[in-house]
Parts: sequence; structure tokens; C-alpha cells
Amino acid sequence: MKQVFAVLAFVIGLSGGVAMAVEEPKFRVSIEEGAFEVRDYPALIAAEVDVGGSRDQASNDGFRLLARYIFGGNTRKESIAMTAPVVQAPVSQNIPMTAPVIQTGEAGAWTVRFIMPEGSTLQSLPTPNDPKVRLVTLAPQRFAVVRFSGLAGARDVAGRTEELRAFVTKRGLMASGPPALARYDPPWTLWFMRRNEVMIPLAA
Repeated sequence: MKQVFAVLAFVIGLSGGVAMAVEEPKFRVSIEEGAFEVRDYPALIAAEVDVGGSRDQASNDGFRLLARYIFGGNTRKESIAMTAPVVQAPVSQNIPMTAPVIQTGEAGAWTVRFIMPEGSTLQSLPTPNDPKVRLVTLAPQRFAVVRFSGLAGARDVAGRTEELRAFVTKRGLMASGPPALARYDPPWTLWFMRRNEVMIPLAA
């Protein structure tokens, strides 16, 4: 994870010890209950890659591959603005989106995803040089989300996921895919100020 954080620090930028703001996808909140929300996201464009290994190793490897693409590793040698969060989810199933890196995984196989800046299209974005990186269109989607602070270790993520599943059940909602972990903050952020989210896609 140290390598991922080093890249993230460079990507987001550091000025006088304060991180520059990065874009996040817009959404509409239909239910809010403490740390829990139900959000509706519009259609989005993402760059994503499939990687193996542990959650942390996959996050590291996936982040580096995607960072190369937005830093100019594409047919136009063009830089692309980064968004937040980074999301990670299981490679074998459809995964949620959000801002900058999203990661989901199952049995050691993960998809790591960056959301492209607002207004991006498959036609306007440069083609990745690395064939492992693909550009995809994400359909509009509703998510149940729980926010939490800290380092997002395995036990924290598992506990928040169970809390979110209980919220979904209580509200009479139905999950339509696996949970994903979204991380928003650069590594110099104090652990208790870091923003993380577990997201579960919901059936329409």
C-alpha cells in the first residue's frame, strides 16, 4: 500500500501540506440515516483493470496500472484529471462506481476502477497503451452506502459491510451485486480523518 499511497500523493498533489481538491461523481441522496445513505448515480465513464492477490496487493497493482494511463500512458500521451474515490470490487461480478479508485474482489481476483472526469465519453478519451486497462460505460445505478473513518483494514471493512447489509434489509431494499470499498483521502491524512465508504449496488 505504501507504493499506492506514494502515487496517490503525486496524483492528487500537495501544496503547503494541503491536498488539492479532486472531483467526485455527482449523485442524489434519497435516504439518509446517520452514516448511511441511499444514492442515485448517473451514467459514468470509468477506466478499470483486473488484478489478483490480496486486497492490498491488488489495490497497489491496480492503482499503478490506472495511474500510468491517466499520467499519459495512452495513445495521445495526454494527462487526465483524477477523481475520488478509488474503488475495489470482485472481478467476477458487476461492481459499483464512485470517485477515484474503486476496488472489489472475490477469491483473490479484483477489479480496480477510476471514474473519469465529468463530461468524458468513450470517444473523447485517449486509448490506453496497456491492453489490461479498459474503458467502460457505467449505467445509472442506486447504491446503499455507509461512511466511516480510519485505515479501512479488513476487520473494519467486514464490520461496516455487515452494518450496511442490516441497513439494506431494514429499509426493505435488495442488493444487486457485491459490496465495494471506496477510499477518498491521500496518505498524509491522519488516520482518524480519512474518509472511506462501503457501497452495495441496489436493485431498481
